[in-house]
Amino acid sequence: MIKRLLQEVKQYKKSSILAPLFMVGEVTMELMLPFLMSFIIDKGIEQGNMAEILKYGGLMLGCAFVSLFCGVMSGYHAAYASSGFVRNLREAMFKNIQKFSFSNIDKYSTSGLVTRMMTDATNVQHSYQMVLRMCVRSPLMLIVAMCMTIYINPQMAMIFLVAGAFLSVILALITLNAHPIFRSTFKKYDDLNASVQENVTNIRVVKSFVKEKVETGKFKEAAGNLKKMFSKAENILVFNNPVMQLTMYSCMILLSWMGAKLVVDSSLTTGELMSLFTYTMNILSSLMMLSMIFVMLTMSMASAQRIVEILEEKPDITNPENPVMEVKNGEIEFKDVCFGYAKGEDKEVLSHINLKIASGETIGILGPTGSSKTTMMSMIPRLYDVDHGSVTVGGVDVREYDLKVLRDSVAMVLQKNVLFSGSIKDNLRWGDENATDEEMLEACRLACADEFIQRFPDKYDTHIEQGGTNVSGGQKQRLCIARALLKKPKVLILDDSTSAVDTRTDQMIRTSFREYIPETTKIIISQRISSLMDADRIIVLEDGRIDGIGTHETLLKENAIYQEVWNTQKKGEDDDE
Repeated sequence: MIKRLLQEVKQYKKSSILAPLFMVGEVTMELMLPFLMSFIIDKGIEQGNMAEILKYGGLMLGCAFVSLFCGVMSGYHAAYASSGFVRNLREAMFKNIQKFSFSNIDKYSTSGLVTRMMTDATNVQHSYQMVLRMCVRSPLMLIVAMCMTIYINPQMAMIFLVAGAFLSVILALITLNAHPIFRSTFKKYDDLNASVQENVTNIRVVKSFVKEKVETGKFKEAAGNLKKMFSKAENILVFNNPVMQLTMYSCMILLSWMGAKLVVDSSLTTGELMSLFTYTMNILSSLMMLSMIFVMLTMSMASAQRIVEILEEKPDITNPENPVMEVKNGEIEFKDVCFGYAKGEDKEVLSHINLKIASGETIGILGPTGSSKTTMMSMIPRLYDVDHGSVTVGGVDVREYDLKVLRDSVAMVLQKNVLFSGSIKDNLRWGDENATDEEMLEACRLACADEFIQRFPDKYDTHIEQGGTNVSGGQKQRLCIARALLKKPKVLILDDSTSAVDTRTDQMIRTSFREYIPETTKIIISQRISSLMDADRIIVLEDGRIDGIGTHETLLKENAIYQEVWNTQKKGEDDDE
């Protein structure tokens, strides 16, 4: 885990090395001060030698300035390295998430990914900065101070050895008990973020149903669960401070008692005793800092594990070694295709699909909710890979294509359309970033979007709010269809993407497709038979199986499901009239 995280240090290796080196200089100079102080007392003050006082006083002043400079430089490089390191971590996570297939994404919630990118990454950043400074300062100060106390008086040094061993055992017990709780706590962060995300995204629905109190209650519960978990962890960590205080004061009492006896026996000078008191404070403060480091590292280890999970997640769908770089045409064939979301289980959502679609053909797909219409079409741009059988486009298995080439040749417009913040032009250029104004105008005409765009004061420069909240559902769908047309795809899949437009506009869009993009294979998924009846063939799906294939007239005579849907919709139209 640590090895994988450190791979993201990259260009910040220099600062990551300089920060602890400067810290070594700071600690060395700082620990020279008590030693020099003992000489001032023993050789200067007690003997009344002003020259010695000035000599060692000047050395102390020099050490203090060098220590200050090293401390400032260490802090600068540590901050620079840690902020750069966490930037690389977030970038690496985001890049890997972009490579995820749908099956990878299904393993993690959106809120969980956000928590890892933000809260967990920040915890790791703070820990890395602490490692570069405190994890160098504390052990180094502890070791050097211990060496100095042994040099001054080995008998007195035994006090600190016993104290260090005692604290090590206590800190180890605290860490082992707190770490699992912190790991569970960060999962509660996911729940909290999920509550916020769901509420803000669907705030219009919340307000229309007057469910503000319900949503507030859900958030309060998630925040309360997080508080309980943190309180549980803190109840273990709280033992850290009393144990430190007990150890510190015990050492001071023993040092005062033993030191006084040794001074009386002339086994220890007054200056050496003063130095020992200073080194005692250095040792104890180092132990205190070490305990704080243990607390921080205990929290960040849980965050680090969650980050590494994302970094090491392998995309299920990748490019082959020598990918095909051109899609010849829009011919599609499903050969005995089977697929299930849960790998290794017998539950299939698509079962033995066999279908051949000629290039340029218009295909309609009808079926009840849950019949796997969208899943079947997701196999074409390889958003999912088949479990058994194969899907070919242009006569080539989709698994042999370069992913970008394949997906640029297959345009999908979903029922739940997404627009991004920016102008209408910015959104359209998702289809082709180099599209000219004329090409965008033509695509919008084909999608019947130009008519409402021209009514906006800023026309194609009109700003779209995040999620397209300032346009209607039908307008959003037509913009997304225009965006897909700009890709100039070999295959165009409309997944119930005209459900929010009126039947007249729906007819106009289909007529435009038939007249202006005859070579593009068009697949239209819809619950409205009126949107499918002009198709060359209509496929009826039922429970992941093909129940019928034919024209509108053929299915109306031979297919029971199609007849039932037709009669229901026809009756509804008659009732409306």
